[in-house]
Amino acid sequence: MLATNQQDDWQEVNFDGLVGPVHNYAGLSYGNIASANNSGRVANPLEGVLQGLEKAQHLRSLGMIQGVLPPHDRPHLATLRGHGFSGSDAEILATAWKENPSLVLNVTSAATMWTANAATVSPSPDTADGRTHFTPANLAAMYHRSIEAPTTGRVLKAMFPEGERFAHHGHLEGGVHLGDEGAANHNRFCASYGDRGVALYVYGRGAFESAADLKFPGRQTREASQAIARQHATPAEKTLFVRQNPAAINAGAFHNDVVAVSNKNVFFYHEMAFEDPARVCADIQAAMGNVEMRFIEVAEADVPLSDAVGSYLFNSQLIGAPQDGGMRLVLPVEVEETPTAKACVDRVIGSGGPIVAADYLDVRQSMRNGGGPACLRLRVVLSAQERAAMGANSVLDDALMTKLQAWVKKHYRDRLMPEDLADPALMTESFAALDELTQILALGSIYDFQR
Repeated sequence: MLATNQQDDWQEVNFDGLVGPVHNYAGLSYGNIASANNSGRVANPLEGVLQGLEKAQHLRSLGMIQGVLPPHDRPHLATLRGHGFSGSDAEILATAWKENPSLVLNVTSAATMWTANAATVSPSPDTADGRTHFTPANLAAMYHRSIEAPTTGRVLKAMFPEGERFAHHGHLEGGVHLGDEGAANHNRFCASYGDRGVALYVYGRGAFESAADLKFPGRQTREASQAIARQHATPAEKTLFVRQNPAAINAGAFHNDVVAVSNKNVFFYHEMAFEDPARVCADIQAAMGNVEMRFIEVAEADVPLSDAVGSYLFNSQLIGAPQDGGMRLVLPVEVEETPTAKACVDRVIGSGGPIVAADYLDVRQSMRNGGGPACLRLRVVLSAQERAAMGANSVLDDALMTKLQAWVKKHYRDRLMPEDLADPALMTESFAALDELTQILALGSIYDFQR
């Protein structure tokens, strides 16, 4: 445990997923209402990635440390080869599209932008060996995401080299029975980032239970959460497992971060987020000991679940910007446009509580596919020494931001329909863009087409 005068060395770094060159609306995610409702719409990859970079730049302007994670190679030709397609890249794509367009849509998913699902991360103060532990999510519930884990693992190892400070685990085996959706179902509570924290894992169902109360899949299982906690070796008295309310999942809250968000000792959540919210709060407070938790519960009567899910009120970023003297919500503009959600934010800010400010940002290209500001970022708590030990070139500064903006404008289209994914020219453009990106970010050969 670090001495108090060293706590300023610890920061929560947000690594935002870059929207990929083949950003599209294929409606692949069952249980994600926004994804289903916008299936087949015209997408704008250029606008999407610029919106994401503007969000990242906004957080930088608030004094936050901000990084990026690259999109994956799409279409994922290695998967198509695994299905028996052969020939040149263009021949594989053409044959697969002719025989099974739905398969091509799945292997060309835009979903890798949502890096809250990339992995579960346990910071070094929480683990038995004092290293930061990473487990890539297997995302087994949805085929289009289940192919992500190998590439995600390579990216994380390039950014956080295995060794004295960082430890990497393989994604969980076991398919949907051990379904793991990453940090979207994981919260960490602490007084200061360098203190030992409390981990809250939220699951939708037991691995070997029928879960008859669910209309949509309970993507995270209890057993998967328990397996990750064992791998990361966090202390039992600081590790909690709770079930998400089936009503929330059935309303479209496919991950817990659609109905709850936390930062340090503040927990902002919908009253229907958990099966037994009073017990959840009591258990968190007990695990935190003498550190006082600040719980902000939003009543169903004030913000119906349908409004919470439709606006992504809780899929916001809750940050401690240095100049605020409190915490700040970073929200999608859809919250500002939803009367109940906007009134809720105004009440929270005006209550004299720990949340003192709110920003509304345009990330509509992501929102239409079912991902808000919190979906777009993976949080990693790091000390100054750990940040210095990072590999790659993924933490933003002015020079990197300028390079990324130029790269985007060089490579990205401003209009894309699902049927465009059959175009081999788009595939060639995308791979060229990603190859250049790995050089900008100093990631090495992380993509299958490079290996």
